[in-house]
Formats: sequence, structure tokens, C-alpha cells
Amino acid sequence: MPGTTSPKLPAPSETDATLSHGLKQRHLSMIALGGVIGAGLFVGSGAGIAAAGPSIVIAYAVSGLLVMLVMRMLGEMSAAYPSSGSFSAHAERAIGPWAGFTAGWSFWVLLCTAVGLEGIGAAKIVTGWLPGTPEWGWVALFMVVFCGANLAAVKNFGEFEFWFAALKVGAITLFLVLGVLAIAGVLPGTDSPGASNLNNFLPHGSEGLVIGLLASVFAYGGLETVTIAAAESPDPVKGVAGAVRTAMWRIAIFYVGSMAVIVTLVPWNAKEVVERGPYVATLDHLGIPGAGRLMSVVVLVALLSAMNANIYGSSRIAYSLVERGQGPKALGRVSGGVPRVAVLTSSVVGFGCVLLSYWRPDDVFPWLLNMIGAVILVVWIFIAVSQLRLRRRLEREAPERLAVRMWAFPVLTWVALAGMVAIFVLMAREPDTRVQLFSTGAMTLVLAGVGYAWQRARARS
Repeated sequence: MPGTTSPKLPAPSETDATLSHGLKQRHLSMIALGGVIGAGLFVGSGAGIAAAGPSIVIAYAVSGLLVMLVMRMLGEMSAAYPSSGSFSAHAERAIGPWAGFTAGWSFWVLLCTAVGLEGIGAAKIVTGWLPGTPEWGWVALFMVVFCGANLAAVKNFGEFEFWFAALKVGAITLFLVLGVLAIAGVLPGTDSPGASNLNNFLPHGSEGLVIGLLASVFAYGGLETVTIAAAESPDPVKGVAGAVRTAMWRIAIFYVGSMAVIVTLVPWNAKEVVERGPYVATLDHLGIPGAGRLMSVVVLVALLSAMNANIYGSSRIAYSLVERGQGPKALGRVSGGVPRVAVLTSSVVGFGCVLLSYWRPDDVFPWLLNMIGAVILVVWIFIAVSQLRLRRRLEREAPERLAVRMWAFPVLTWVALAGMVAIFVLMAREPDTRVQLFSTGAMTLVLAGVGYAWQRARARS
């Protein structure tokens, strides 16, 4: 295949030379922590609990193991080759330019759409507090604030995410402490439910567990941001290594631990779990005054944090693609260390998705949502295949760059790939996710075709 031969490994300092390095280690640490506690956990986990019941704990544990393997692989490559293109740049280096093109632009579409979805989710919370105010107006306000912050300097993004992450970490830690005290029967004013809510562990059988597993996989979005952001820190290798090495306990505590607390304290089939969200429902169930409203504020912060991070991530992915000759040159213009055209473009596309949700809610908008439904799995497959190929090359040519190493290589990499294929099979079995799988597959094939044609044309020239 033309263009798939590997060039000499570039020095890490050669990447993203025109971007600023305004992110400090404390920013990266909190971005790594906050990236785990995303809107998918606070908002999306209710549907998984309704489908899987108490077995949602198993679903999150299994998908969490897969995510840890993916992050370890990504961490290995990102520590060796720091780049704002992250997995897209790794895929190009390992497989070929067409692979970097496909992974990068599909992820850009995902992030831009997510910006709009998170803005809509945040606006719904605010309009619930302030009835009569227009949702689109709140989305526009949020978009202006975070677009402006990302346009000014990368340290502004870092500061927003630092404080957002600090609030999320503090809130979920407090939630876990209160939950454990309530389960133990020592929280004043509450009685321990014991294991009464866990008796019907698989209420909908294996099918419910499968649905819960699929829901849990897509709740882990946001972990990739730290490998993108690390390229704009003074010591990207240290930043990536630290974030990846702490991924295991963060996932175990924040995701699996909180699911265990929720299904122990609240009946899995309580309608409030889906309608109000599992965290708000749990705190309301405990009868702690004002706790449910406070958690609603935390959910709002989580949505705004994800919105901010996705504007940042989409702009850097676009910048990296253009730097590698895979996009319009205008998107790669850097001013003050920031790719401002890419920031503006990503924000405008995100707001365009918001407008589609109002203008074409029955056809175009659902089609868009289906198209991005399985993108994260496509990206994970590119990560795994890239790591399989780059690890051997690193061991031969630059073993000193292996600051982070994949566990039990190559066995666990193949295990992760098998897990991803299994998830695709499960998606094909479920009617709702089957549409997403086919829509994402169509977009991926189109991008791969365009990327391969571009690769062939460049090889001939």
C-alpha cells in the first residue's frame, strides 16, 4: 500500500512546534482526573441501570478493563510521540496516511457533535431552573464563553478544566462517602437497605446485561483528551505517564464504585433513575436536604466541562491533520500559540448541530447521532493496531522512548482487539445499536476511501 512505509522516527520535540506550551502539570493531572468523570457517567448511566439492573456493576467493570487497556496503549504511543494529533498521528505513523485521516476526521465529527449535545444538555438544566428562557440562547452563551476561552490561550482551557475537574472529583468523592455510610447504616436519618435491592441481579437476563455493557462502553469518553493536551505542556512524557498509570484506580473508584453504591441504595427500576439521573435520584432517596439540587449543579458543570474539552480537542485534532497535509490549510493557522481558525470552526459546527436538533429533529439530527454512535470503537481499533506495529519499531529504533509500556505485550493488545470485535458483534445483534454500527461504518468507509485516494495522489506526485 503506498505511503505505509515508516519514516525515520521523529524526535519528540519536533511535534507541534508552533503551539504554545501553557499547560502545567497540575492542569494535566486534573484533566486526567476530570476526564474520567464525564457527562456520560452522570447523565447516560441511568439508561444502563434501567436495562441491566444491579448487573450494571459487572458491565462497567468489564468495559472499564477494556478502556484501561486502550489507555495504556495510547499512553505508550503518546509518551513516545507527543502530538496534538494523538491517536490520529500514531495511526498515520503505524498504518499509513489514510488511517490517520480516517481516525482524525471521524473523531473531529464526533467531538463537534458532542459539543452541541453537551450544550443542549446544559441548557435543559438551566431552563429547568429558569422556565421560559430559550434553550438555544443558553447554548449560544455557553458556546461564546468556551470558544472565547479557547481562542485566548491554552492556559485558559487548562484553568477551566482544572476547576471543573476539582469540583467533579470533590462531588463524586463526597457522593461515594455518603453512599458507603448509608450502606453501612451509619448515616444519620437513613436505614441501610442491605442487599435487598440486589436480589434481582439480572432482571432482564443476558440481553439486559448486553445493553448495559454497550451503554457503559460509551460512557468512558473523554479519556483521550489528556494525550492531546500533553503535547502543549513543558513535559508531555511525564504528563502522559502519570495520567495513564493512575487510570486503573480512577476507573475502579469513580465508575464501578459509584454504580455499586447506586444500585445498592436505590431500586434499579425506580423511574427517577432515568428521569432525574442516578446520582440525583440516590441523593434524593437518602433525604439529604438540597443534595439532589447540588448534584444537578455538578451535572451541569460536567456538561460544561465536556463542552470546553471537546472544543479544545476538536481544534487540536483539526490542527494536527492540517499540519500533516490532510485538511484545509486555513484550519492550521496559529496565532498566539492557538489554532484560532480551528477553534472557531469547531465551535460553529457544534452550534450547527444544535440548530439541526431544532430544525430537523426527525431526520437529519437522528442520522447525525447514529453516524457518530460507534466512532469511539473505530478509534480504539486504530489505537490497538497502531500500538501493535509501533511497539516493535520502538524497541528496534528508540527503546529509550518507552516511558510507558503496554502490559503483557502483545497478548493484552490482542485481548483488547478481541473485546472490541465482540462489542461490534453485540451492537449488530441489538436493533437500536445496529443502526449506529452501520451508520458509523458507512462514514468510516467514506473517510477511508477519501484518505486512501488522497494518499495515492500524494504518492504519485
